[in-house]
Amino acid sequence: MGKAIEITDSNFDEIIKQEKPVLVDFTAQWCGPCKMIAPMIDELAGDYEGKAVIGKLDVDNNQETSIKFGVRSIPTLLLFKNGEVVDKQVGAVPKSTLVEKIDLNI
Repeated sequence: MGKAIEITDSNFDEIIKQEKPVLVDFTAQWCGPCKMIAPMIDELAGDYEGKAVIGKLDVDNNQETSIKFGVRSIPTLLLFKNGEVVDKQVGAVPKSTLVEKIDLNI
């Protein structure tokens, strides 16, 4: 079982500038749909270990990054490659949807 890494305003730029895809789950403690997909995000971290980076960013504690990317509703999932957003998903979705998006960018 994997565990998504914790992404913050301070380590965000360093993490997303990797060559492998980086999926960032913009989330919050109080968000119901975020809690629903949290176990799936951790599963993806295990599934893609070594192939992609899966992380969670708490919007309440990291407002600078949330504002920079215009995150207004959560969960918002942004997929980065080489520091650029290559895909965006707003709202809770099935794991298969995210698997497709990540696989397209590996």
